[in-house]
Amino acid sequence: MTDLETRMMDLGRRARAAAVALRDAPAAARTRALEVLAQKLTAAEAQILAANAQDVDAARANGMTEALIDRLALTPARVAGMAQAVATIAAVADPLGVETERWTPANGLDIARVRTPIGVLGVIYESRPNVTADAAALCIRSGNAAILRCGSDCLHSSLAIAGLIAQALDEAGLPADAVQLVDTPDRAAVGLMLTGLDGAIDVIIPRGGKSLVARVQAEARVAVLSHLEGLNHTYLHEAADLAVARAVVVNAKMRRVSVCGATETLLVDRAAAERLLPPVAADLIAAGCELRGDAEAVALVPAMIPATEADWTTEYLAPILAVRIVDDLDGAADHIARYGSGHTEAIITTDSDAAERFAARVDSAIVLINASTQFADGGEFGFGGEIGISTARLHARGPVGAEQLTTYKYVVRGQGHIRP
Repeated sequence: MTDLETRMMDLGRRARAAAVALRDAPAAARTRALEVLAQKLTAAEAQILAANAQDVDAARANGMTEALIDRLALTPARVAGMAQAVATIAAVADPLGVETERWTPANGLDIARVRTPIGVLGVIYESRPNVTADAAALCIRSGNAAILRCGSDCLHSSLAIAGLIAQALDEAGLPADAVQLVDTPDRAAVGLMLTGLDGAIDVIIPRGGKSLVARVQAEARVAVLSHLEGLNHTYLHEAADLAVARAVVVNAKMRRVSVCGATETLLVDRAAAERLLPPVAADLIAAGCELRGDAEAVALVPAMIPATEADWTTEYLAPILAVRIVDDLDGAADHIARYGSGHTEAIITTDSDAAERFAARVDSAIVLINASTQFADGGEFGFGGEIGISTARLHARGPVGAEQLTTYKYVVRGQGHIRP
């Protein structure tokens, strides 16, 4: 066994032991750990920013694109947001021990379905150091131990944050091993986590680019909770209000182009394309967005670049938007079914019947009506934060907050019952 294998197996054993202690700890202790962590993040702003500056400098020296650097970089506002997210998660109702249903069947038994932690979560992510705090907070709130493996590009930032997490756990009387950060950039550590570390890890959660998620889905020997990519669509229905369409589309694409909730394709009803597309396109172009349209869209907005088939299947994570004219709502739904990734879709319309038909017809984790796809975020859903957006159909779907990181058990109460 190599030195790395020995270290990783030890991480797994310590996480498994900590998971038991965290599960059995009172809710107040988990809340206290999160409150302390939020305070420490605020107090350590200068330390965190200094560590992050090392990561950003190294990323630029290695030729990282500005869009990815935007994901990596922390600012005073982002550190404050990170602390606020942890504080919000601390205020979320503790999900453990909650009875989600209780009933008595014909046999007279009292049966309850009760939320319980999953156990040990392995979280693998790239670029975003705030995930270190978010993932830790959600795991603590849900009673799960965590083994975190960040990308080498945010290692200094994550180590600074992880140190604060350990201190907060200790001050709350919880084991510091409940959240452990893999402290090496060696990619072999990811492969070892995917094996489950000899049964220590129950679920792997990848949060990063398409290649990372694809690797995890292909190689993991334990359950995986993830989304591959955010090929999100905003559809302008023929009854869309122009002012709403202009505001929502620009926000959905340009607020932050590097997030998984950004719109990547704009679909426009043919019946209203002449009314809606030119002004919406003008706003996007003015905001610095490159447009790639089908033949009909280019005819209406000559500044567009002709789209290719690849544009319908590309998650740009950049100021680029594909545009297609569709026949009607069914045409929009058909396009989404063919090219979408099941992440997030939006319709803009004043026709409530059309809105509800779109919501019923489109099978994605999140469907929005007259709202920006950038609301695809656990914090915006009131979860305090999220560990990712799941496009799976089993267990959790959509933003994965503390409640979605629990499973359940059945507690069955009898009075000397025996089965005939």
